[in-house]
Amino acid sequence: MSGQAKYPAGEGEWGPNDRAIAHIDMDAFFASVEILDFPELKDKPVIVGVDSDRGVVAAASYKAREYGIHSAMPIFQARKRCSSLIIRPGRMKRYLEISRVVIRLLNRFSPLVEQVSIDEAFIDLTGTGRLLGRPERTIAAIREEIWKNTGLTSSVGLSTSKLVAKIASDIDKPDGMTVIPPLKVREFLDLLPIGKVPGVGKKGEEQLRKIGIKFLGEIRSLSPEYISASFGKFGSRLVEIAEGNIASPVIPYSQPKSISNELTLGEDTADFQVLEKHLLALSEKVGRRLRENDFRGRTITLKLKDFEHKQITRSRTLDRPACQGKIIFTEARKLLVSCRLDTKKRLIGVGVSNLEPLAGCSQYSLFGEKSAEEERWDRVDKAVDDITRMFGSGTVKRGRLHEGS
Repeated sequence: MSGQAKYPAGEGEWGPNDRAIAHIDMDAFFASVEILDFPELKDKPVIVGVDSDRGVVAAASYKAREYGIHSAMPIFQARKRCSSLIIRPGRMKRYLEISRVVIRLLNRFSPLVEQVSIDEAFIDLTGTGRLLGRPERTIAAIREEIWKNTGLTSSVGLSTSKLVAKIASDIDKPDGMTVIPPLKVREFLDLLPIGKVPGVGKKGEEQLRKIGIKFLGEIRSLSPEYISASFGKFGSRLVEIAEGNIASPVIPYSQPKSISNELTLGEDTADFQVLEKHLLALSEKVGRRLRENDFRGRTITLKLKDFEHKQITRSRTLDRPACQGKIIFTEARKLLVSCRLDTKKRLIGVGVSNLEPLAGCSQYSLFGEKSAEEERWDRVDKAVDDITRMFGSGTVKRGRLHEGS
């Protein structure tokens, strides 16, 4: 761990009322966990993903990135760039285990922790100075605790807002810490390359460069009316950022809006039976995830994508919320039947939304009673969940999911 701030606080040191927000980003998380658990992979080009020409890179080690390999790149392209590439299958259970350790550590320093993905989070240290000391020292201590408890490095940005902290965390990767104190924020934003502003993208950067905008601060040389007329809401948001109006709160927890699973098929197909079989497996996974997280939902959504990446979604809302794979599959299958399979599909997915919490999920019949069949399926789901927790996913499958069935 380097532990040194790229821009140490000094002149712009935090006052007692200044906001202090940090963005913690675990370095090449999935790949780093693989190297942690399998030390023989150290200093080798490692990626995490499905080892097939249709798979994509979920994460790449920094050694792999030296070959130009990055997340979301097709596996076949990654292989072309590096003949010695090592491809590891994803182990989501292990990644979640370490992610939870990190979040628990952050909650020891502040109750205001917002997890935005499995490998990144914001923490609000505003007002903790009297108890914990200066925020840049606190965040250095947090990084040290993450290292001690997980064996993994993190990159951190610390500033007065979530947006600036997130941008800053990307400056000194891996294993770095970048501090943008209060009196330095305006200068930092003024000199920020326009392409580094979250949400701008390559297309937006090209459009802005055409009118002479290379740095964010140059936005202020144009009238807000001109920016809004030329770029709409996107332009108005850029003006707000350039003016420093970016004080969004750190939100500790928000209930998920939906739980879903999707699968990129090994081979494009319009075969209903093949799609139906995948739909059953996905429905089982979604049901299990709902029960694990103590949710049930009313709206079932089917997602299909064809070989040209054209997407179709169909939804139906149930009279009663559900968390059973069987019920999710039954409703999703009806949606699949309603779709024209006139083109081959490359992706299928199913999701459940309109969620509500439930402890010990079961499906209630009219007047609050459960039918004998629902009681039976509740017992089946509970048994499968128990076995899965003990022995891992895939231990028990429905007969229809076995090859050749």
